[in-house]
Amino acid sequence: MTTLQKIAEIEAEMARTQKNKATSYHLGLLKAKMAKLRRELIAPKGGGGVAGEGFDVAKTGDARIGFVGFPSVGKSTLLTTLAGVYSEVAAYEFTTLTTVPGVIKYKGAKIQLLDLPGIIEGAKDGKGRGRQVIAVARTCSLIFMVLDVLKPLQHKRLLEYELEGFGIRLNKSPPNIGYRPKEKGGVNLNVMVPQSELDLETVRAILAESKIHNADVTLRYDATAEDLIDVVEGNRIYMPCIYILNKIDQISIEELDVIYKIPHCVPISAHHKWNFDDLLEKLWEYLQLVRVYTKPRGQLPDYDSPVILSRGRTTVEDFCVKIHKSLLKDFKIALVWGSSVKHQPQRVGKEHVLNDEDVVQIIKKV
Repeated sequence: MTTLQKIAEIEAEMARTQKNKATSYHLGLLKAKMAKLRRELIAPKGGGGVAGEGFDVAKTGDARIGFVGFPSVGKSTLLTTLAGVYSEVAAYEFTTLTTVPGVIKYKGAKIQLLDLPGIIEGAKDGKGRGRQVIAVARTCSLIFMVLDVLKPLQHKRLLEYELEGFGIRLNKSPPNIGYRPKEKGGVNLNVMVPQSELDLETVRAILAESKIHNADVTLRYDATAEDLIDVVEGNRIYMPCIYILNKIDQISIEELDVIYKIPHCVPISAHHKWNFDDLLEKLWEYLQLVRVYTKPRGQLPDYDSPVILSRGRTTVEDFCVKIHKSLLKDFKIALVWGSSVKHQPQRVGKEHVLNDEDVVQIIKKV
């Protein structure tokens, strides 16, 4: 029996099982088994990737956006219009995956746009390339899920389910669960709030599926079995996703007003180029990039080519490394103008966290 057949069998059993307190242990065990099989599917036991033409796209620029969507939802039109790159995806086979990715420049940042066609067909059939597509999807900073505005929900559910199956969590933050494996002492469970799904027996069963028999687990909120599995697996990627509802030229104004209230959604028309400004603004907001301008001594700041820093890495040290590693060796202090300091300018050290559109002058040791 193949891994895919085993997964399908577990999915069928989960669909048959009623969800209540009595079955939560059984369902938790099934979910843990499925997570283990999914892991085998992504990284087969033999190790090593699939030979032949791969889908290895060099990561360039300051961020990478992956486009996912079903055929004929206007994904290629959108990519072509945004980047001026013709993405040939008519046949929707894996040959299209060797396409040259497009790059757009927005607010001084170079953003790589990557078409990920065949994500459903390839990944579900366990094709070699399907795994590579998922591997590339996991390196993206943001996912653009392109949906047809006339049938968005069924496509959205399918795509989300597929991406979640491969460890990509969209618009979620990592579960607030304390987990520490140890050498002996069995499984200790600390519960800070009442749990509706997890108890000691279920937690033990989920951990045992990953061959873990000694661990301290702290549940800081009402967690689900999936949350615990995500923490134990430890290979989940949490990334933002924007749902792009295309073809708004085919719906009424009233319907458009309703769509605007859906979180993480941007309605557009790729064909007529409607609402692209909104999409780019949302893209910038979700990527959380920080622009920092350099200022050579005695000169005006260079506002044309900012140094782009990504979220969580916005210290003066990160800024120096982005320009050149040798800057750190001779670093004495930095002068900063902008919203991250009280005085204009202010002398700061390497640990200082920079804000968007700060101006920095590095002073070297003599």
